[in-house]
Amino acid sequence: MSKLPDGSESFAWWELIKWIADPLAYLEAGARRYGEVFTIKLRGFAPFVIISNPQGIQEILSVDAKLFDSGSANNIVRPLVGDNSLLLLDGDRHKRQRKLLMPPFHGERLQAYGQIICEISEKVASQWTEGNSFIARSAMQDITLEVILQAVFGLYEGERYQQLKPLLAAMLDLTGSPLRSSILFFKFLQRDWGAWSPWRRMEQRKQEIYDLLQAEIDERRADREIPGNDILSLMLLARDENGEPMSDEELKDEMMTLLVAGHETTATALAWAFYWIHKLPEVREKLLQELDSLGENPDPMAIYQLPYLSAVCQETLRIYPIVPIAFFRLPRKPVEIMGRSFAPGTMLASCIYLVHHREDLYPQSKQFKPERFLERQYSPYEYLPFGGGNRRCLGYALAQLEMKLVLATILSRYQLALADNKPVKPQRRGLTIAPDSGVRMVLTGKRDRATRAIEPKPVKKEAVAQ
Repeated sequence: MSKLPDGSESFAWWELIKWIADPLAYLEAGARRYGEVFTIKLRGFAPFVIISNPQGIQEILSVDAKLFDSGSANNIVRPLVGDNSLLLLDGDRHKRQRKLLMPPFHGERLQAYGQIICEISEKVASQWTEGNSFIARSAMQDITLEVILQAVFGLYEGERYQQLKPLLAAMLDLTGSPLRSSILFFKFLQRDWGAWSPWRRMEQRKQEIYDLLQAEIDERRADREIPGNDILSLMLLARDENGEPMSDEELKDEMMTLLVAGHETTATALAWAFYWIHKLPEVREKLLQELDSLGENPDPMAIYQLPYLSAVCQETLRIYPIVPIAFFRLPRKPVEIMGRSFAPGTMLASCIYLVHHREDLYPQSKQFKPERFLERQYSPYEYLPFGGGNRRCLGYALAQLEMKLVLATILSRYQLALADNKPVKPQRRGLTIAPDSGVRMVLTGKRDRATRAIEPKPVKKEAVAQ
């Protein structure tokens, strides 16, 4: 069994500080020095091997999932999502839970969310006032959280609905900068130091959210005929191969996972998209021409299939993927990757960010060029913003649909501009990479082309990725 590849050599605590402060620069420095495969050693964490070669990533992601564990390596997210989250499960339990959760996120179910997304986008954007600036990421959070509450929980109004929104936003803001993100990386910070300690506040917010989720579950279970086509209703009705439903604890942890991962990540991606579209006038003009070509009140699924809009979203997720590395894979037996043997339990990390910036795949990788996705089709091991294999993001199709429809709805109706010409830089926000300023924008006027919300029309089943 070969030793771990070369990698970080300074003190592990200093490596951790650099990893927290600027993960993208840290990864790039490692790649420059050590190449496509190198080891990272951080204080308080097991060493992990970074792999940015598509062949190596294919060898990891395309083998039998039974040969690898992954959930047990994701303890860093446990404080946010609980013990029963899909992110933390392995083996048969992971397979069971994923199978139960999959149906609402694909096919006809997914198409039904199109109108909801368009209406919510219009509702939020209509509150902006001409000449006044706003933070794009915050505005996008308003949209994506509303989508989650309606599509996942079937909540449109009421006390529970009003309480959930600020609680979740407050909880996520506790890790909203590199400094505040430290709470996830330093164990000594994960203690109750009193009323004003970040850990106590996080635990309190989480418990309040769980109490609201439990109340919603109790109310649904009391109704013998569970109403609605929202994801929670479908989860309550789901049964595994033995006819067993999900427990309340499983439901709460999975709902928390959807709340945390399902709105924060998409909001961040949308903020980046608005930044690039308005930083590069030629991108904006080309996108508007494509959107205008659909005429008044286009079908959401026709929007979904627009090639240039799709390329803009793909390039947004390429240049700054929301998470820089995919879920760790831990081999259960000795495994050979790119001719190198790794012992059982070695943490292997497919590096999304470094793959997305390989010059042999993406020439001028630091430039935002949507055309590259019109000129070439990339393999799942060359482009993987949602991870891959049996750990691919469950909501990837919903996220793509949401990005496209939010952009189309707002850009078709409103004229926006960046509030200043300052470059926006990537910054750690919890476990994700977000624009440091949130992207400050200003509403400069309304477009004449359309004033009414997009309304859906009948579509073929194959319109959305299955």
